Amino acid sequence: MNLQPERDHGFQIWWQLTRPHTLTAAFVPVLLGTVLALEYTSLHWPLFLAMLIASILIQAATNMINEYYDFTRGLDNENSVGIGGAIVRNGVKPKTVIRLAFVLFGIALLLGIYICANSSWWIGVIGLICMAAAYFYTGGPVPIAYTPFGEITAGFFMGFVIILISYFIQTGDINHVVMLVSIPVSILVGSILLANNIRDLDGDKENGRKTIAILLGRQKAIYFLALMFVVAYGFVVGLVIAGIVSPWLLISFLSIPKAIKATTGFIGKTMPMQMMPAMKATAQTNTIFGFLLSIGFLIGYFS
Repeated sequence: MNLQPERDHGFQIWWQLTRPHTLTAAFVPVLLGTVLALEYTSLHWPLFLAMLIASILIQAATNMINEYYDFTRGLDNENSVGIGGAIVRNGVKPKTVIRLAFVLFGIALLLGIYICANSSWWIGVIGLICMAAAYFYTGGPVPIAYTPFGEITAGFFMGFVIILISYFIQTGDINHVVMLVSIPVSILVGSILLANNIRDLDGDKENGRKTIAILLGRQKAIYFLALMFVVAYGFVVGLVIAGIVSPWLLISFLSIPKAIKATTGFIGKTMPMQMMPAMKATAQTNTIFGFLLSIGFLIGYFS
């Protein structure tokens, strides 16, 4: 019986290298920020598409940088779970992976110039900070991923900041509603990283990482993941009760079964492969939640 991971071929190698299951974390904030803007302006399609593609490219580049540095630091091997595997399984040269990441950064930068030319050049400054955070997440002498601040960093930049930028480039303004609505999405983006760190807890601990999952321990980290879900959904209830958003946003509660599946899927599991369904459910929770929030806003606009 062959227990070796199946090798990818051709285009599949490069597709898996982007870790496509993570790319919705870049798509959902852009969608939500744009939908929020529709209450005040008509959609500027080129800006929306430029922002969407740039965000996805930065996410894909971040994954490649992660692949490169985890390999060079000896964290990944052919049997590692949850990686693209281009280097350790398919023989792609590490330098090729890191160069491709910077090519994607370059394309995102060109798109950013277009966005800035049609909105504000301050967006460029924020965009460069986002790319720096993406690089230093696993790059540099003290990677953010090795500290307890990975979830906060991911949630802030991939949730809060992207939603605000997506809204601003359409409207030229920022208000308290878009800032408040971005909070639960940011929490759920952070939960994806927490789920990843719960899965990788044992290996990360051996390699000297100090993630939240390691500091709390597996059981308490699972409880903390459940708490993040409760806070995210509770925040939406609070916004509705306060009259800040339409009750239609409660449609986002249809994603709760995925959140439950994500939490319970970690209980009693110790092997990374056993926890992959729970990780997938965590990412799906963020995706479905964000889509449903967007739908809730659209229904509210036209009802």
